[in-house]
Amino acid sequence: MFQSLRCPAGALLPALLVFLLSLPMPAYSDPREIDWLELMPAEDLALLENMPELEHEGDGPLLLPDEIMTGRVVPEMANVAGRIPGFVVPLKTTKDMRILEFFLVPYYGACIHVPPPPPNQIIHIKYKQGFKLEALYDPVWIEGTLVIDRTETGVGTSSYSMVAEAVEPYEE
Repeated sequence: MFQSLRCPAGALLPALLVFLLSLPMPAYSDPREIDWLELMPAEDLALLENMPELEHEGDGPLLLPDEIMTGRVVPEMANVAGRIPGFVVPLKTTKDMRILEFFLVPYYGACIHVPPPPPNQIIHIKYKQGFKLEALYDPVWIEGTLVIDRTETGVGTSSYSMVAEAVEPYEE
């Protein structure tokens, strides 16, 4: 005759656990860190590396050679999600001094002091939530997706832009 198989509930638990542990787990990792030099095409890097030392004579502003100020981009950097450190040059703030729109630059004083960096070393950032910054010399991490998009303002010109998903104080 047919005999029913009886399986106590406790015997199913180890089998279920083995099954669940065998499933692929989603990969949670830190966002890709973008290096500023990745934003410069090879020809611009070569110009920068072989540029003679700049001398400042007279009353006019110190300027970089025109060849490096073209704003050439690296097409492979389009739509790269990640995070990049830098300094903030505010463009749009609220009455309570929350920064909503700004240029991110690789070194303190860029765009405020001359010469400004090449356009491919400036990222135009929009951050809908806004954030406050204690001092402009405090670096930040910006997280989002990089887009090739030229922005021209009276402060400077950028070759890239990003809608920030997060803005955090810079910590190594």
